Amino acid sequence: MRRIRLTGQLAEPISHYTDAVEAEGFLYISGMLPVDAAGELAGGGDVIRQSEQVLDNIAAVLRSAGASFDDVVRVGVYVRDMADRERINTVRRRYFGGSRPASTLVEVSALAHPGALVEIEAVALLPRQDGHPA
Repeated sequence: MRRIRLTGQLAEPISHYTDAVEAEGFLYISGMLPVDAAGELAGGGDVIRQSEQVLDNIAAVLRSAGASFDDVVRVGVYVRDMADRERINTVRRRYFGGSRPASTLVEVSALAHPGALVEIEAVALLPRQDGHPA
């Protein structure tokens, strides 16, 4: 098992967790908020910009483990307003392309960062060292 912490690329976790854990061929990515490396909220009240920041953060973790959005097998999406679903999905399509992971979408009353409208967690199946799926 390997714990991944992208110091300098992602904001310091706000609680007792790490950015991701690699275990048994899988990469478990913690819920990512729409914050930049300094911990500042990106996008203000714009759910599209916030979704881009969240997925940029996930992309950084995937890259650090030698993976991509094609390797993501599951996402959990937490939104403050279910009415934002289609706007978030538009951004997801850009990042995931033809890849379609299993997904859960849940509306919540609050997220860990005030002003955050979306948070996404992910699980990826890591490629084997020979380049084939695990």
